[in-house]
Amino acid sequence: MVKIINIGILGSTNGTDMQAVLDAISSKKINAKISVVISNREDAYILERARKHNLKSVFVDIKQFSDISDKEQKREEFDKKISEVLDENGVELILAIGYMRFFSGWFVKRYEHKIMNIHPSLLPEFAGGMDLDVHAEVLKAGKKKTGATLHFVDETVDNGPIILQKEVLIDDEETKDTLKEKVQLAEQEIIVKGIELYEQGKIKVKDNKVTIIR
Repeated sequence: MVKIINIGILGSTNGTDMQAVLDAISSKKINAKISVVISNREDAYILERARKHNLKSVFVDIKQFSDISDKEQKREEFDKKISEVLDENGVELILAIGYMRFFSGWFVKRYEHKIMNIHPSLLPEFAGGMDLDVHAEVLKAGKKKTGATLHFVDETVDNGPIILQKEVLIDDEETKDTLKEKVQLAEQEIIVKGIELYEQGKIKVKDNKVTIIR
């Protein structure tokens, strides 16, 4: 019997890349199920996208921790609430898709090598930025190519073990919006491939480096 891997998705924006995962599940390209979609923003379209596909959607409000003054403690308590939802839904692999929060050290240790993040550049270049800001910086730097990176999350910012990357060429008349569209296609390709490799047990991490078993 084929094992179905349970995926939890964390997102703060539109969740465009999640659609590629849903399509890959529907076409049986990957043996997976999206068990829950969680957002820190109540109005994030990723939650609406989840509801349209009859997926469980959960909003976790940071305001419920407003009585905690210490920033790191607040981050950890928020992440513990996220963890409760993930565990309740049997999540085995976490995808951060446009998730506009940094994880606490507690959360990263709890799910070591089980959190995949998609970043809209060829890391380590342009680490730390998010969404359109990254594409704007790429264009400002005069780059001829950029791309997308799928990596495991660790306690650093965008510096965890790289799983897959895909290059995207930049046209002379490129804007940050057109570049975003092109990079998102690359993101979707490597997210699906990353899930496929993970559920087949072909991703190994040693000394902060990923080895893909052929």
